[in-house]
Amino acid sequence: MATAPMNAPDIQPIPLPQMFQRYRVNISRSLRDSLSQQYSDVYDMLRYYMGWVDENGRPHEAMEGKALRPTLCLFACEAVGGGLEMAMPSAVALEFIHNFSLIHDDIQDRDETRHNRKTLWAVWGDPKALVAGNVLRVVADECLHQLLDSGLDYDRALAAGTLLTEAYLEMIEGQYLDLQFEGRHDISMSDYLNMISRKTGALIRCSLNLGAVVGAQEQGVGDAFKESGRAMGYVFQIIDDVLGVWGNEETTGKPVGSDIRRKKNSYPVVYTMGTANDKDQKMLNKIYEKDELDDSDVDSVPAVMDRLDVKNQAQQEAEKYANVALECLAPVALSREARQELEDLAHFLLVRDR
Repeated sequence: MATAPMNAPDIQPIPLPQMFQRYRVNISRSLRDSLSQQYSDVYDMLRYYMGWVDENGRPHEAMEGKALRPTLCLFACEAVGGGLEMAMPSAVALEFIHNFSLIHDDIQDRDETRHNRKTLWAVWGDPKALVAGNVLRVVADECLHQLLDSGLDYDRALAAGTLLTEAYLEMIEGQYLDLQFEGRHDISMSDYLNMISRKTGALIRCSLNLGAVVGAQEQGVGDAFKESGRAMGYVFQIIDDVLGVWGNEETTGKPVGSDIRRKKNSYPVVYTMGTANDKDQKMLNKIYEKDELDDSDVDSVPAVMDRLDVKNQAQQEAEKYANVALECLAPVALSREARQELEDLAHFLLVRDR
């Protein structure tokens, strides 16, 4: 599968695949409806985080996320013959769980901006941001109560709720590992893949699995989507880690270099630590043993990565998993259009710039 350069000067952001455009309006409407009837300050904070209002609660359209997880859920549901309305409660719940995790992640990483605006803790402080994140998680759980109203039978509705709960517990476990790994020199590639399979992969895996379980009449179809989602999770996080080092801050909406400054064990860091020569290894160890990194440190680490061609190596690794994601769904009876959309999605995940 051919890839395009991750970044180039003076280029427009890479457009989202067609499936994102097809579902975006319905996803956005359902998300807004789920937060439209609450009027306390904490819900204004959540609407701000979603990009719908400004810091004072006034209507404002800001940069929003890609809505990857709800899109995958709706796509999988329709791909196996289900109706959009059957999967929408699950799709909304997935997006809220994802944003709950980001609110807490911003606090833990001390990231002051996301999507080119201030994060919740940067505006309202840690305690209120923590509460807002927890509220959003509960709202997500309440969304799943609508599955029975959408026409889903009790057993599948129960299975859907169980899948989501297990996924976000695994996601939280992965976030703990990510924090535990910070600043350590001994993290192997196996450790890293296990961590991102939980932190990032759990919800992506669940998104495809959940959509298929809700939409399919026969049992077992969800397993293939689950394994495809597992591979997509690797693709997504590896490329996310690449963007964290070499991305364009205006496009990503996140400060470039923050992962290095936080001494996170991202893919480029883990690969570099495992392959650098003795001289570079000593320099990296000296940098990562500091309590805080300065700007020269943050610049020195990518210089070593560039000498090792880490960016291209990461691209090749992500491409391998993208092909696995497609192969996992090869035995499933899908329309030609659905398979093409899967290929478009895999390509986008490889070349995305945000």
